[in-house]
Amino acid sequence: MIATILLLLSIGILASTFGSIVGLGGGIIIIPALLYLDPILLHQGISTASAVGTSMVVLVVTALSSTLAFHKQKKVDVRSGLLFFASSGPAALFGASFTGLIAPGPFRIGFGCFILFVSALLLLKSRLRPLPISWKYRRSYTDAAGITHHYGYNLSLALLVGFGVGFVSGLFGIGGGSLFVPLMILLFAYPAHLATATSMFVIFLSSITGSLGHMLYGEIDWFSALFLAPGAWIGGRWGAAIANRLSGNALLWVMRVAMALLGVRMIWSGVSLGE
Repeated sequence: MIATILLLLSIGILASTFGSIVGLGGGIIIIPALLYLDPILLHQGISTASAVGTSMVVLVVTALSSTLAFHKQKKVDVRSGLLFFASSGPAALFGASFTGLIAPGPFRIGFGCFILFVSALLLLKSRLRPLPISWKYRRSYTDAAGITHHYGYNLSLALLVGFGVGFVSGLFGIGGGSLFVPLMILLFAYPAHLATATSMFVIFLSSITGSLGHMLYGEIDWFSALFLAPGAWIGGRWGAAIANRLSGNALLWVMRVAMALLGVRMIWSGVSLGE
């Protein structure tokens, strides 16, 4: 029992530290960890749907912890974050209703393909530039080096992006940052650090609605969530502090490599499970 508790605490710390650094929320590590380690070490009888629901609950803690830290660094764009949440929140609740309908094998394959897609999207970041569009709503951000970055968004497109990301967030339990961050960078020209911090703010809000959806369907392992949460709180603070010391390019490379490796592993396990 003690070993299980320590393992869950460690997973929470690792997942939320990494998730806060790149703006993912940590679900991209928590879900594979629960699915792979449960038969060997945890023995909680966690199903795919329960792993997703548990991850979503822990994301509330992770995102709140890192959002508070990022807010102190004045990196959270609250106004645009609330705009994204206006559609991502309801969509996360909607997406959560589909998780339990997908068999474990296809779910892992789909999850892995999704991770690889985002990794490839970020790989193209060095060769692509934000769309040369002068959005109706323009904002600016001055980083610690004194460099002013300009970015913007269109109301209807921002709501559409929020809905799509929110649905995927509720379905896979990953918080949505894996899509929010690259889309904010590539489509709306957000600087990397601002995109990461604002993404965590949106994740905090949308993970609450997504958690409610999984709670209604009984898809949460409360024992695991209880001990993942304290680690998530610690990791969220650590991740925000580490992110503040990394360059924007370093943040992107951490995300690319980690997501590519996890994506391949998830697809392989999904194929092994079959239908």
